[in-house]
Amino acid sequence: MNLEVGTQLDKIVILLYFTLVMGFGAYFGKYSKNTTDYFFGGRRFAWWLITISIVATGVGSHSFVKYSTKAYQYGLSSTMTYMNDWFFMPLFMFGWLPIIYYTKVKSIPEYFERRFNSKARYLATLMILLYMVGYIAIQFLTLATALYRIYGIPLMLTVVLIAIATTIYMHFGGQTSVIFTDLIQGFILIFAGLLLFFLGVQFLGNQTGISGLSAFWTNLTPLQKLPLAHFNHPPDFNFVGIFWQDGIAGSVGFLFLNQGLIMRFMAAKSVNEGRKAAAFNVLLVLPISAIVVSNAGWIGRAISNAAPGVLPLELAANDVFVAVTNIVASPGVFGFIIAALCAALMSTADTLVNASSAVIVNDIYEPLSKKIKSEKEKLEFARLTSIGVKVIAVILVPFFNSFDSIYEAHGWFHSTFTPPLVVGVFLGIFWKRFTTPAVIATFLGGAFLMILGQIYPELISPFSHGIELRPGRGYSYIGALYNIFVCAGVGVVVSLFTKPESDKKLSGLTVFDVHKLKEIFKGSEVNEEVGEKLEVNWKLDKSNSDILRFSIKDMAMMKANPGDLVYIQDSRWWLGGLKSAHSIFGEPHNEDGVVYLNQSHLDHGQFVEGLSLKAEKEM
Repeated sequence: MNLEVGTQLDKIVILLYFTLVMGFGAYFGKYSKNTTDYFFGGRRFAWWLITISIVATGVGSHSFVKYSTKAYQYGLSSTMTYMNDWFFMPLFMFGWLPIIYYTKVKSIPEYFERRFNSKARYLATLMILLYMVGYIAIQFLTLATALYRIYGIPLMLTVVLIAIATTIYMHFGGQTSVIFTDLIQGFILIFAGLLLFFLGVQFLGNQTGISGLSAFWTNLTPLQKLPLAHFNHPPDFNFVGIFWQDGIAGSVGFLFLNQGLIMRFMAAKSVNEGRKAAAFNVLLVLPISAIVVSNAGWIGRAISNAAPGVLPLELAANDVFVAVTNIVASPGVFGFIIAALCAALMSTADTLVNASSAVIVNDIYEPLSKKIKSEKEKLEFARLTSIGVKVIAVILVPFFNSFDSIYEAHGWFHSTFTPPLVVGVFLGIFWKRFTTPAVIATFLGGAFLMILGQIYPELISPFSHGIELRPGRGYSYIGALYNIFVCAGVGVVVSLFTKPESDKKLSGLTVFDVHKLKEIFKGSEVNEEVGEKLEVNWKLDKSNSDILRFSIKDMAMMKANPGDLVYIQDSRWWLGGLKSAHSIFGEPHNEDGVVYLNQSHLDHGQFVEGLSLKAEKEM
C-alpha cells in the first residue's frame, strides 16, 4: 500500500483530539487527593460510568489492528476470539468481585500474600508487572504503526510522542482521569467503529451497484460467513487453539488478573454496581465491540472480492485497518476514525499504566519502605512510577515489532505470561486445598516447564489436537493449553503432598466464604433491611468525627442504625458519583431533611453549597 495516507486535515483532526483528551484528563486531577482516589477513584462511581469506561479499556488499539487482520483473512469468524468471557462472568460477579471488594485488597499481588504468603506476593508482583508493561508496549507499537505513516516520522519517535501524550493527562488525575476520559473515548470508539462499517457498506454499494447490507453480504464467500474457524487448521487461526488461548487463559487473565480492569470495578460505589456493569458489558457491549473492532477487515475482504485491485494484493497484516479506512472515509472523517484508534490506545494504556503504578506502590514501595510515608509522598511516588512504566514499555517496543504481525505478538505474549497467574488465582479462589508451597511451585516449576515447551515444541505436540507444527515457529496458540496443564499439574500435585491452610487464614479469601464478606467488610453485623433513598440538604459540622448525622425520621426511612454504612452523592445523577463520599451513620438529630457532614467529607466529595445530596444506606 502507499505509505502516505491521510491529508493535512486528517493530521489536524488527530492532533486536536490528542489536545482535547490531554486537557480533559488533566482537569480531573483535582479529584485525586490520596492514593485511594488516584488508583481506585474513591470507590464512588455508578455502574453505567464503569460500563462505558470498560469499553475503552477492553478495546485497545491492538484490537482494531489484530481483529481487522483476521477478519480480512478469514471473515466473520474473527469475532469468536472476542466473545468468550460469558461463561466465566458468573464466577467473576459472584465470586472474585465480592472477594476483592469486601476484603479491600489494593492489588492482585496483595491477594496472593493474604491467601498464601509474602513470597507468593513478590512472585505475583513480578509476573503481573511483566504482563502489564508488555501489554502497554504492544499498545504503543500498534498506534505508532498507524501514525508514523500518516505524519511521516520514524516509528520509535512516534512511540515516544505517544508515551508523552498519555503521561500529560494521566499524571495528575489517576483513576478518575482514566474513568472520565475513557467514558468519552468509549462513546468515540463505538461511534467511529459503527461509522466505519456504514461508510464501508456505502463504498461497496457504489462499487457494485447493490444497495444496503446486501452489498456487503453478497461479496463474502460462504466460508467467510462462518461464525467459527475450522477446528484445528490453519495453524495461524484455528478454533481449538484460540479457545485455549483466548477463551480460557485470556478470559481468566482479563477478568481475574488484569489489575487495570480490577481497579475499574474497585472504583464502583458498591459490589452491586460492579455486577451491573459486568452483566451489561458481557450481554450488550461485547457483541457491539466485536463488530466495531472487526468490521474494517470484513469490509476489506468484501471490497477485494467485489473489486480486485482496489486494495493491494500483498496487503501487510498490520496495514488492513488503516488501508480500508483510508479508502472508504473522506478527508477529515479518516482523521476522526484514526483518532478513535488513538482513543483505543490511550484508554487501554492509561488503565494499564495506572494499574502498574498501583502494583509498584502497594506491593513494592509500601512493604519495603522502612518508614511510614504520608499520602502526599505516596501520591507523588505513584505519579513518578507511571512515567517509569512508560519508559520501560517504550524500550520493549522493538522486541514486539520483530514478530510477523501484532496479532502474532499479542498471541504469544498472552499465552506465555498469563498461565501461571491464571492457575494460581483460580485455584486459590475455588479450591481451599490449594497450598502455599503449591502456588510457589506453580510459579517457578510451571514457568520452567513452560520455557521447556518454548525450546522443545515437541512437548506441546500431545496437546496439539492435530494442529500443524510449523518448523522454526512452533505452535501459535495451543501452547496455552500446555502451559495451563503443566502449571495446574504442578500445583495440584504439590497441594496433595503439603499441609493445607487453616480455615482462619482463608477466611474471606475463597468463594466458600462469600456469605461472610459483607460482615468482614463492615466489621460488625450487617443491616440488610431495605430502606428509601433520600434527597437531603447539607450543613457543615465543625467536629472532626468521621460520621454523617441524619435526623431520627430520615434514618427511620432509610432503615438505618448508628454504625451502619452510608453513601452520599451530589443529586445530579449524570455525574455518576464523581462528587460523593462513603461514611458511617452517627447519632441522629431532629432536623428533618438535613445531614451534618464534616470538612473531610466536603473535601473528598467536593459538594456544591446550596445543592442537595442523595443518601442511601449501604449495609
